[in-house]
Amino acid sequence: MGEIILVDAGSPQSLLPESRVLVIMTGGTICMQPSADGLVPMTGFLKNAMAPRPSFNDHSAPEVKIAAFTKDGAEVELDTLRTPPSAYSRHIRYGILEFSPLLDSSSISSVGWTEIALTIRRNYQLFDGFVVLHGTDSLAYTASALSFMMADLGKPVILTGSQASIFALQSDAVDNLLGSLIIAGTFVIPEVCLFFHHTLYRGNRTTKISASSFEAFDSPNCSPLAKVTSLGVDVNWALIQRPTRIAEFRITPYIDTAHVACLRIFPGIKPEMVDSVLRVPNLRGLILETFGMGNAPGGVDGSLTKVIKDAVDRGTVIVNVSQCTNGFVSPLYAPGTALGRAGVVFGHDLTTEAALTKLGYLLAVEGMKHSEITKQMSHSLRGEMTEMTLPSFSHPAGNIDSAVARLTSSESAFTALGYAIGNGDLRTVMEILEGDEFSHQLLKKHDYAGNTAVHLAAVGPQSDVLRHILMRGASVHPRNRANNTPLYLAEKMGNDACVRLLREAGAHLWEAESSAETSEVGEVAENNGAETSETNKVNGKNTPWGRISSIPTLGR
Repeated sequence: MGEIILVDAGSPQSLLPESRVLVIMTGGTICMQPSADGLVPMTGFLKNAMAPRPSFNDHSAPEVKIAAFTKDGAEVELDTLRTPPSAYSRHIRYGILEFSPLLDSSSISSVGWTEIALTIRRNYQLFDGFVVLHGTDSLAYTASALSFMMADLGKPVILTGSQASIFALQSDAVDNLLGSLIIAGTFVIPEVCLFFHHTLYRGNRTTKISASSFEAFDSPNCSPLAKVTSLGVDVNWALIQRPTRIAEFRITPYIDTAHVACLRIFPGIKPEMVDSVLRVPNLRGLILETFGMGNAPGGVDGSLTKVIKDAVDRGTVIVNVSQCTNGFVSPLYAPGTALGRAGVVFGHDLTTEAALTKLGYLLAVEGMKHSEITKQMSHSLRGEMTEMTLPSFSHPAGNIDSAVARLTSSESAFTALGYAIGNGDLRTVMEILEGDEFSHQLLKKHDYAGNTAVHLAAVGPQSDVLRHILMRGASVHPRNRANNTPLYLAEKMGNDACVRLLREAGAHLWEAESSAETSEVGEVAENNGAETSETNKVNGKNTPWGRISSIPTLGR
């Protein structure tokens, strides 16, 4: 056990393809070693930390060197190692470019981000992927910043680190580094990502959630891009973003966070406190962390809102993000609406890290006007936010077969149900609703005009179809996009049987419908003959429609 197997040049393994990955070591706990004074950064990481581990070194052709460029543009020859074959029958050959001096993640600024971005650009054509070793304190900030600085990225850039040194007995460093290497050298995921605890995240969606747990990062509003399991790497390809234009990879070598502040709202905050921050010399932007869905105390006299509005009028871009880990900001409540009216930009589900670096990126774009910056803050640039869109109806392009092919199973079932209702085909209606395990969803579903199955049955030719749908638990109260209830449609069509059935089931006209149709309702009641002579007491009031004893109480 523990024997190191040297791979002969003639071994079949030597015929497997190799990927080339550049590891950029900027610093962090992952590359520190114990000392009398605690953990201290080390040099020679490739030789001392990776070469002795079989998972990082198959001991084949150790003399192979690869050319690379430092952050300053100087050409160097890097020593390399090669991993054993992965589950994807591929070796990963890699070298390490160590920053000197190493960067302290808690002190990193846009200068450090620029150095990382420039290093990747200078080596972009030489490697298949890039892994950046970084301290965890500001890892989410760096991942967010790099995502905005890099445009039309076509190769994976994966940031990782660890909660414990790679030399510690219990450490997450090996798994994080090896997982990053394999993904960067195997899959074309052209995004800036963060890999931690067997999980690959979109970098600008992450936030650090623990100071000590190995599961230190999370992406609360976006599912992981990939998961490493015992069977390999499970990539969620539907989430992967790719360039959508013909353009070469480029970077914005500067990002302006020196003129952006971040302020967390708290109960009892004084307007003077916010005003003092907003009057910091040369301040151009503010990330406002508010309560819940974007609420902030306006004050009895609205003084806090006025302070914010004055800053917006002076040209300061203020972005509203939630203090909550999950969810998004929305002008649902009056305090949030007041901020929106004051000119504050709603950041939807941006993390604080993404909001800060995105605003810094936009402020650094030369010639971009204030109005364009506020507009771009509400739109996704690199998948950093979930854009809120309103549904719209349009006729599908192409022939009817291609349109049908794009329908989901529930949409297809609802379409079939609608045709059966329109044809008065009770048998087919029963088969669809009784055979579909999601029939309760079909009874809540509506078409592009907002009509539910009850709306369709209310004007349909067979009241028995409506009866069956109601017996399945469908509601009689939904209104379509014209704000019409099923009862209103039944009365307009003169479908007396459906009117009586709906009223027995508890249907009533909406207020606007009732005022518009009073005379017509009276005429329907008159024409009902002997049945209308009977009255029922409902909540102590007489109703002018007859009782249909075969319909049980439906509880609507």
